[in-house]
Amino acid sequence: MPSNNPVFGRGFGNAQQSSWGAAPAQQQYGAPAYTDPYAAPSPYAATTTRYMTMDDVVTKTGLSFLVTVLAAAATWAMPGQAAWGLALPAVLIAFVLGLVIAFKQIANPAATLAYGALYGVALGAISEAFNDVYPGIVMQALIGTFGVFAGMLVVYKTGAIRVTPKLTRWVIGALVGALVLSLANFVAYFFMDDGLGLRSGGPLAIGFSLLMIGIAAFMLLLDFDMADEAIRRGAPAKFAWYIAFGLLVTVVWLYMEILRLLSYFRE
Repeated sequence: MPSNNPVFGRGFGNAQQSSWGAAPAQQQYGAPAYTDPYAAPSPYAATTTRYMTMDDVVTKTGLSFLVTVLAAAATWAMPGQAAWGLALPAVLIAFVLGLVIAFKQIANPAATLAYGALYGVALGAISEAFNDVYPGIVMQALIGTFGVFAGMLVVYKTGAIRVTPKLTRWVIGALVGALVLSLANFVAYFFMDDGLGLRSGGPLAIGFSLLMIGIAAFMLLLDFDMADEAIRRGAPAKFAWYIAFGLLVTVVWLYMEILRLLSYFRE
């Protein structure tokens, strides 16, 4: 069964190949086949491969979030406007690193934790700026993000919404459409003051933010399903770092959209 999550799809395929091994080489024609019964591995020998468990996913994901939060708190604590001097470079480096992790299928603690730390620096500066203008908004956004995450986890575990190929196509299609609209809105800023109005704070902007939050919430379902699928297929333990990366991407996006939506209502 192929992966439902586009971030994990290729990486999970590679993890399967490395976990279960490549196809055996074909024997040359004419060469006699000899079987040494003493050279075969013992069925009672312990395997050296440790497969991924849910504890691995929870531990790695929790550690990634902890690094992100600590980096954000340290950035927020910087005096004056020092945080903004680090925010833009951190976002650019994190963006490039995220693309490398996604397309190179890197399941590595250093890569995932570095990504979390870099985005933590950016989130710390952005959150401080929002909180200066709208006091208390960051705590509200954190509570909202945690609520959506917990709610979607309950929905997934109870089977209220099942991740099917049809649902996956709908979610991915909505995600692509939303990204195209965001890009078009960005380009429109060069010609109009408010662009297409998707981020201007008006009713259209509120509706668009609600749409983005909904897509991010359903992306969490795909992330949860990917973790279960990887465990069922016996992915190696280190693949949990790749899953942690995907969850971190989704949760950071969800937090930013909730923060933006709350700012519209404050205005």
